[in-house]
Amino acid sequence: MQVTNEVLPTDPARIMAMMEKGPDGPIFMVNLLKFKDKADYEDGRATDLSGRDAYMIYGRAVTDLLPKFGGRGLFAGDVTFLALGQVEELWDEIAIAMYPDRASMVRMSLSDEWREISVHRAAGLKGQLNIETVAPQNGTDSPFLAMLAAGNGAAS
Repeated sequence: MQVTNEVLPTDPARIMAMMEKGPDGPIFMVNLLKFKDKADYEDGRATDLSGRDAYMIYGRAVTDLLPKFGGRGLFAGDVTFLALGQVEELWDEIAIAMYPDRASMVRMSLSDEWREISVHRAAGLKGQLNIETVAPQNGTDSPFLAMLAAGNGAAS
């Protein structure tokens, strides 16, 4: 499996696919984030910020922006260990956001407010993967989700 980190989508076919309706119901966007060692702003401004620090400016602002589009942040955590599989380099952080639908996510990312804060995102990110996920149509069809809903056991 080849993995290519990107900061913005570059494949025209993928951009067109993002504009399609998408699945019904909420989407949960899994963000695998890789930070630059030092922030690098496209406008050439001088900074002593690390890539992570620049991205955190974006992260705080986008957390406030998400609810305006029906979304919310659900989880963010540092990647500390690869327990299974092999990759050349681990991502630095994982974040999960929920949107009511794909169109809401696209509207947010095309908004003036998002474009204003995204300069910090671009300055801080070396690359990322965004993976759209949805809950199964009937959560009980998934033994794992059924176990979580019933409150039985801890995730492993």
